[in-house]
Amino acid sequence: MNVQVIMRDGSPEYAVLPWDEYQALLSAVGVQPAARAPSVPDALPRPSLSQMAPLRENKGLSLEALARAVGISPAYLGLIEAGEREPDAAIRRALARALEIAGWEGDA
Repeated sequence: MNVQVIMRDGSPEYAVLPWDEYQALLSAVGVQPAARAPSVPDALPRPSLSQMAPLRENKGLSLEALARAVGISPAYLGLIEAGEREPDAAIRRALARALEIAGWEGDA
């Protein structure tokens, strides 16, 4: 099983696993598997990662607050905002959720 554990303050907070493995776990315990979530249409414009700082500021979030919400360090978030690091898909999803925007999931 391919599980990613996301830690916060030294303790596990989330476990992330591929959708198909999640569905198999549900079936194994006798729970009706959920339908796939609808995908975001390609026609919707997605902000680029280079627009993250203004998006964060428009939400009234400090760099530290957004980093904590996503589960990464403020230093790493600063590198992402500066274009010096490319976040993985899980971090992109967490950023999209925290900033309440559609997109970034399929860009990685």
